[in-house]
Amino acid sequence: MPLLGVLPGTGGLTRVVDKRKVRRDLADVFCTTAEGIKGRRAVEWRLVDGVLPRSRFQEAVRDRASVLASNEVRGKGPAVVLDPLDPHQSDNRVAYRYVTLAIHPTQRTARITVNGPETSGDLMWALRTCRELDDALLRLRFHYDEIGLVLLYTRGDLDLVRALDTALYDRREEWPASEILFKMARTLRRLDHTARSLFAVVDQGSCFAGSLLELALASDRTYMLRDSAGDVRVAVTSLNGGVLPMGHGISRLALRFLADPTRAERLLARTEPLDADAAEQAGLVTAAPDEIDWDDELRVAIEERASISPDALTGMEANLRFAGAENCDSKIFSRLSAWQNWIFSRPNAVGEEGALTLYGKPERPQFNWRRT
Repeated sequence: MPLLGVLPGTGGLTRVVDKRKVRRDLADVFCTTAEGIKGRRAVEWRLVDGVLPRSRFQEAVRDRASVLASNEVRGKGPAVVLDPLDPHQSDNRVAYRYVTLAIHPTQRTARITVNGPETSGDLMWALRTCRELDDALLRLRFHYDEIGLVLLYTRGDLDLVRALDTALYDRREEWPASEILFKMARTLRRLDHTARSLFAVVDQGSCFAGSLLELALASDRTYMLRDSAGDVRVAVTSLNGGVLPMGHGISRLALRFLADPTRAERLLARTEPLDADAAEQAGLVTAAPDEIDWDDELRVAIEERASISPDALTGMEANLRFAGAENCDSKIFSRLSAWQNWIFSRPNAVGEEGALTLYGKPERPQFNWRRT
């Protein structure tokens, strides 16, 4: 920082005092000393875990990694063999067993479809699906950086998802359900931290229940079809009550109702699925157009979102998604990862054709559509 002359704010300093627990005054010295801190002093100040000669370095790292790995063993059952995901890839499409990623580059949108379980007791469906969704999100992050909006769909039987959630919840302290729930929670946190706009689309054939409802609760908006037959439904299960927490420790359902926590409690007590009217009244969906307006309203919402500066959306979404009390993880990986002042120094804002430069002028700003 002394040589750069910039004001930090992207998470590094938080790691020093919150994660490394370096004393505040020593952190101040470290951050403003151009030559840095070396050797024994770095250990004393907690900046590093150890200083080793080159001859012992590799051995010491292996020993430390072995100790950490042994401490992380939670289950009492045998290891699960993870078969290769081996998705089928074609132009702008990646198809896994249960998850499909479809890219629409001209619209700068992507569609992720998650297929629900085929039986009520297939715990391995949950593990496999989370691995596939995790892989799809990473592909979006590294290979499709101009995609700005991800539409989340589900397909399957709502009741099978609810039954499987019940089985996972009832066995949550047992192997392998405990490990599967850890993986589910981690994958959902990946979704929370994805620098893309997220719209959940609840339409005919959807199965947004419990663990899959978490996809909608993680989204920036949720659109639900108000069909005349009332077949399109969503459902809350016991897995929405905090078993799959966000990075700052609360459930997505609780986050949704920070102003009135009793609403989340009442929803968790409901055992029956909710149609569009009930879901909208309960506050689970953003909008519930009828069959006449559905296509147009969804199209307009997608086109509007895709037209907004990607930098502005990254900052807005990161700040809105993580309301409530902060913790170390959320300080580093959530709001501070999209520091607001960064937005105003980007070419999309202050470049020759940026939004702030052209504000009040007849010309439209021209954006670099890459998302961080």
